[in-house]
Amino acid sequence: MRALLEITMDTETANRLISDGVVAEKFDRIMGDLKPEAAYFFVRDGRRSQIIVVDVADEASLPSVCEPFWLEFNADVDIHLCMNADDMRAGLGRLGH
Repeated sequence: MRALLEITMDTETANRLISDGVVAEKFDRIMGDLKPEAAYFFVRDGRRSQIIVVDVADEASLPSVCEPFWLEFNADVDIHLCMNADDMRAGLGRLGH
């Protein structure tokens, strides 16, 4: 199922990783594992943030999706199940109206 992750990195942690020169390596590894359908980066409330859309196989996949951001970036992570337009049409078609 498709999920949208809203990720906001802890500034102190991100600053240290950038200064140490390891932020890109950590980020590339996580993105390589998750293989996002889309990824967007921006500033939210003065903090480094991103939105990524990933495929989540089932509920048991949540730790492998969220934990890397918590462990590596001390990030705040929100996850939302979401649909694209085709999914929405299919879902509306199931209403039977």
